[in-house]
Amino acid sequence: MKEAKKVLEALYPVQPLQFVELEAGFELFQKKGTALPKETLSALSGGKISGALFGAVSSPSHKVEGYSSPILAMRKHLDLYANIRPNISAPPNIPGSRPNVDMLIIRENTECLYIKKERLDPQGESAVAERLITKKASMRIAEKAFQEAMKRAKARNPSSKTKAKVTIVHKSNVLSVTDGLFRESALEVAKKYPSILVEEQLVDSMVYKMILQPSQYDVVVAPNLYGDILSDAAAALVGGLGLAPSANVSDTFALAEPVHGSAPDIVGKGIANPLATIRAAALLLDHIPGVKKGLSQLIEASVFKTLEDGTLTPDLGGKATTEQVTQQVIKNLNSSLK
Repeated sequence: MKEAKKVLEALYPVQPLQFVELEAGFELFQKKGTALPKETLSALSGGKISGALFGAVSSPSHKVEGYSSPILAMRKHLDLYANIRPNISAPPNIPGSRPNVDMLIIRENTECLYIKKERLDPQGESAVAERLITKKASMRIAEKAFQEAMKRAKARNPSSKTKAKVTIVHKSNVLSVTDGLFRESALEVAKKYPSILVEEQLVDSMVYKMILQPSQYDVVVAPNLYGDILSDAAAALVGGLGLAPSANVSDTFALAEPVHGSAPDIVGKGIANPLATIRAAALLLDHIPGVKKGLSQLIEASVFKTLEDGTLTPDLGGKATTEQVTQQVIKNLNSSLK
């Protein structure tokens, strides 16, 4: 987070930004008994903050009495209904990155199994999780996907023959009621966009085809759980989670975050990869009113030049420190701002 802030501060000559630090996370829960203080929620929803950047935090894999995920709570409280995850090929020198990938995954962010309604029978022999899919949320996320497909098409080189395409992911052949409703709602929205190619993929075949031919996808829209799994898998095709940003957005607010979780084993060593958080900060700029256009693209270009030059943290096969990577990004950014 400190490194991402340094990059944003480097924009000051052309775009002054003010920062407010707020608390959230499991470590805070261990200290104060809450993972998301009322003060944090009040500040985010009070109208004075234009957007937020959320750092990588730990979350226990087992049940901890009284604890609940702060990011899920913020998504619900702020109605951050769309999770936007761009997946773009890293330079050829980055291990595992596939060429010609430019895929945007739009994940519904408020329902599905993530409503967290689970129950265990008294004998502990069976557990049930409720899944919620509504027409309103399904149509809303589909609308976001088609709007993004239109934006991407307009931003392409005029000579490009690539048409806008939206892939609707579901499993309605098995979950005919819940996924059936998601599918029908998305297809209903698709009728408003006759110029956009529409295809459907069952989620299991989507994973298979995405791994085989990731370059054939443009915008992918999916219910919450499928979108979560697909976007993490897609990150493996473009350089890994250390490079993957995301943004949780409503129609009026955005909260960006790196896709990866925390890494307690390397705390204090100065070797954590800052690029996912830096790219999340860039993504956030696109959703803050009043920010000059093109600044997020300048940060992205500076990140990619840093990767091309080989200033890499150990997770990408390099020997650079966290700070060295950040300073190289800022150096590249300063050159482009002149």
